Amino acid sequence: MAVSAVGAVAQTTANTSSPYSQYGIGDLTPMLLPQNQAMGGISTGTNIINRYMSINPQNPASHAMISLTTIDAGLSLHSVNLSQAGQPTQRNSNFRLSHITFAIPVTQTSALSFGLMPYSQVGYNYTKSSKGFGSGSSVDTNLINNIYSGQGGLTKAYFGYGFAVKRNLLLGANVGYIFGNIKHFQQVEMPKLFGALNTRVERNNAAGGFTYDLGAQYIWDLSLSRHVVFGYSTSASSKLNSQNSYIISHYTFDSAGNENADVDSVVNEQNAKSKIQLPQIHRFGISYQQDLKFLVGADYSIGNWSELSINGVNAGMANSSTFNVGGQYTPKMDALNNYFATVDYRLGFMLDKTYYNVPNPTGGGSTNITSKAVTVGLGLPLRGSISSFYKMNLTAEFGQRGTLNNGLVKEGYFNVRLGFTLNDKWFQRYKFD
Repeated sequence: MAVSAVGAVAQTTANTSSPYSQYGIGDLTPMLLPQNQAMGGISTGTNIINRYMSINPQNPASHAMISLTTIDAGLSLHSVNLSQAGQPTQRNSNFRLSHITFAIPVTQTSALSFGLMPYSQVGYNYTKSSKGFGSGSSVDTNLINNIYSGQGGLTKAYFGYGFAVKRNLLLGANVGYIFGNIKHFQQVEMPKLFGALNTRVERNNAAGGFTYDLGAQYIWDLSLSRHVVFGYSTSASSKLNSQNSYIISHYTFDSAGNENADVDSVVNEQNAKSKIQLPQIHRFGISYQQDLKFLVGADYSIGNWSELSINGVNAGMANSSTFNVGGQYTPKMDALNNYFATVDYRLGFMLDKTYYNVPNPTGGGSTNITSKAVTVGLGLPLRGSISSFYKMNLTAEFGQRGTLNNGLVKEGYFNVRLGFTLNDKWFQRYKFD
């Protein structure tokens, strides 16, 4: 039997190309902007970065430090090489809008923030082929192709508020709404048997529901320009409403190999209502910053994803844990004749024990999928005005996920993110003499 599990081709409605995204609710996307992603994904213990107002949805307490109206929007490119023992390597790429976020100061020590960001992504397409109608006979050349594919994902809109209880203690909360549609398909085809009835199974899950994030940060001032920030944030366990459809249909191919219209629908169940139970996630972080010079930090997060249930059934996922470390260095932010001295140079590392607990195609049992990545980035200041400041943030991530053992897929991926940050003083009341 020939198995091709690496054909996770890019699709027009898919934002990822990974066979692992068929499990759970797909590839999870942390709520990070490019400037944090470039530093290995540290965020829980960061707020303003080098005196630039930086939106940080991962910890809503950070909103309290925003004193200028801030807009941040960006794009991302994801490229992945998929490898599997005995199969040729395949490369797929996807391009999309990555985020759009806003923050508006309310008082000198509080601010609102809101935005739209991806939460999870599904995109895969692979085939398992066998001869002799599944018997594996070398004499019978009739093939059976089992084709597995999926697309879609979930998006998170959030609205948050952060405030300072005292000058050094920040608290905040986000109310989010997660929504989206995930589709999974399984087809059984006999391409060399003209007139044969082929079967398609389609499962569609449309979800929507509220989520809640809480955060806290404590700023320890070592001097006027040197600070240590301790951070904690949590995403509460929550339930999403879900509407499901389940369709089984038959179809044929014409003499030219084109798919004909469906012959019938054996099963057509529509709008069955259920729930998706999301688990609680804890994040811990610390950072040390010398204003206008450098920032270093580390994060650790754990997610109780073994509690994930979809339509009342436990999804069989594993608890996740992620370690992030990184920082940035700015040679001389106020240099007048050397632009490259004003640039932020960022570097980081990420080690992730994902929530994927994948059955082994060979050898039995299952494997917990891990990933690791190195990140680099630049913060490029752009010309502004007396009251407005602009920065372009460019991030590259080089990573590896999965393994070639037990018939599994190994992914080597390359992500590029480009974001634009605007800091400006809006809604100010002018005084006239």
